[in-house]
Amino acid sequence: MMGNMTPELLMLTLSVVLGFVHIFAGAIARTAQYGSKWNVGARDGEMQRLNPVAGRLQRASQNFFETFPLFAVLVLIADAVNRHGLLTVWGSELYFVCRVIYLPLYAFGIPVVRTVVWTAASLGIFMILIALF
Repeated sequence: MMGNMTPELLMLTLSVVLGFVHIFAGAIARTAQYGSKWNVGARDGEMQRLNPVAGRLQRASQNFFETFPLFAVLVLIADAVNRHGLLTVWGSELYFVCRVIYLPLYAFGIPVVRTVVWTAASLGIFMILIALF
């Protein structure tokens, strides 16, 4: 299915899919609150504050898209310079798995554990960075 794709590039590809999950989850939650007319409209008017779940999904998405570019660039650099090893594989897997876990933790409003998972995902990014030096 994925041909000669490295584990790191597979994690990057799956992270792109996860990015779409973030986008769709947030859009579904906002549309459920504001209605389909709002969804297809210009969205120019002032809107009421998002309900707690929709707000958490929006913040989780913003958080994902803050870290994803760093992860993506490092995976692509590692691939370009042919730097593959335990740090890059484990780092990319740690990032992806933790980001998958992070979304429902944030959506359900689970504190502390969410921060630990975010830290572990960030550690995955740092592992790839360290492997480049």
